[in-house]
Amino acid sequence: MNRTATTILFATLAILAANTVSAAEEPLDLGGIREEHVMIPMRDGKKLSAYAYFPQGEGPWPVLYEQRYADLRGAGSRKGFAKLAAAGYVVVGENFRGTHLSEGTWVGYRALGWGQLQDGYDTVEWLAKQPWSTGKIGTFGSSQAGFAQNFLAVTQPPHLVAQYMIDTGLSLYQEGYRIGGTVRPERFKGMDAVCRVPADNRQLLAEWFQHPTYDDYWAQEDCTRFIDKMNVPCFTIGSWYDFMCQGSVDSFIGRQHHAGAGSRGRQQLLIGPWLHGGLAGKNFNKVSELTYPENARFDAERHLVRWFDHFLKGVDNGVERDPAVRYYVMGALDEEAAPGNDWRSAADWPLKTSPVSYFLHAGKNAEKDGRLTTAAPQTAEGATSFLADPLHPNSIPARGFPGAADAREFEKQDQVRTFSTEPLAHPTEWTGQVRAELYVSSSARDCDFIVRISDVYPDGRSILIADYIRRARYREGFEKEVYMESDKIYKVAFDVGWMSQIFNAGHRIRVTVASTGAPFFEPNPNTGEPLTIEFPEKSVVATNRVYHNSKHASRVIAPVMTR
Repeated sequence: MNRTATTILFATLAILAANTVSAAEEPLDLGGIREEHVMIPMRDGKKLSAYAYFPQGEGPWPVLYEQRYADLRGAGSRKGFAKLAAAGYVVVGENFRGTHLSEGTWVGYRALGWGQLQDGYDTVEWLAKQPWSTGKIGTFGSSQAGFAQNFLAVTQPPHLVAQYMIDTGLSLYQEGYRIGGTVRPERFKGMDAVCRVPADNRQLLAEWFQHPTYDDYWAQEDCTRFIDKMNVPCFTIGSWYDFMCQGSVDSFIGRQHHAGAGSRGRQQLLIGPWLHGGLAGKNFNKVSELTYPENARFDAERHLVRWFDHFLKGVDNGVERDPAVRYYVMGALDEEAAPGNDWRSAADWPLKTSPVSYFLHAGKNAEKDGRLTTAAPQTAEGATSFLADPLHPNSIPARGFPGAADAREFEKQDQVRTFSTEPLAHPTEWTGQVRAELYVSSSARDCDFIVRISDVYPDGRSILIADYIRRARYREGFEKEVYMESDKIYKVAFDVGWMSQIFNAGHRIRVTVASTGAPFFEPNPNTGEPLTIEFPEKSVVATNRVYHNSKHASRVIAPVMTR
């Protein structure tokens, strides 16, 4: 069967399936909100599937618009859209090109930006022309829908007035498909499920693997190149327990200082103690294994309405005069008089802090239980070794970042190394971005290095705050692959993540180093050969060393807040 026939077949099956699902859907009480399925035309003649939610009354109304590849038909999504519509908005959720009932070929985010196809732009302008629309369009959403808003802002649709992003990103190479230079084919094979034609996803995966370095191909999914084109006010929410906090912070900084006149000085950033998630997910104080005080809740749904009431309806509610930055300082939990666990505000981000180096040292056990101090190592020799076995990796049994939870199950594994301070005499605050500088060697041509930061309680719990990974072949940048020579020492430096944490007196600060952690980090074959979608038959067990001596002093650089 040729590709055209296959496409028609899958499209027909998708429409039939959708109609079946629609007919089988249980009646859902949307509180008098009218729900309507619409197909929105794009400039190339394709139509994208969207669901519109209309408030009671005559209208016209301003429009709130979300783009996503994920399903729009879950009860939670539908009720969420209806709840926003009840505040006096038409709310439109639209699926990306090539997903679910949307026509066209699935190409990731490539049809959303500044290229030949500009699906977000076309949709905004279509929405603005509808008789039920006031012509004022705001956009919202998290994760994939946050990325989509950055792409949209670059294209400058005339009727886009304001945005609201949660746990967002700017560049798909660095923050999505190739985190730290790693690849995640098993994760992205799962995108078959959202595609109208599943084969489109495999074709896209094949394209990705033809571009191992950051090149012109990946530049087409990198909004950082066009920050100056963004020109609307935006409220951005980030989460401390989310690697994508980097995207939220970078979006705020870029838009606030380097974007157009309609953007500069009109941004707001809020970062709280949450995991990756959407609007409703920020209105919780229970985060994985931790329970924060009630003040950790943030009613993002209510705040979103307040934000758009001002920018789309002209309501003088003072939202634009709120602090530019609000952030939650995390502290020890269930400890009387422990500092932290409160909100602070700031005029800008990042804050001024003192960079303090925490150096790795050997412990009493040569390979386990290393020390972490602010004093640089003085010995001429010193290194800690561990294996990177891609067929028998360390285990991190998670799909999302396993933060706000006890990390000892990972730390006790044979090929994981920890470095901890002595119990702190005084509380120590880190607020800002943590950076790792490792001096390493390997018996393999390529390998991964993972760094984690934990708060170790007196009872032994090691609460994971942040982690990140770097593939050694990209230690000199993502634009080129530079392989290692056996047992030669190299510097591998990378950002671990953003945080605001007060490590209480009596606690320890822990840095954990390893090279594998599957399935969360899909293993590196370590051969240095071109990476493939399917794991290769050939792989190498690498012996890696991280050095901690006077010449090669591995460290993390912490943003210590002094008051």
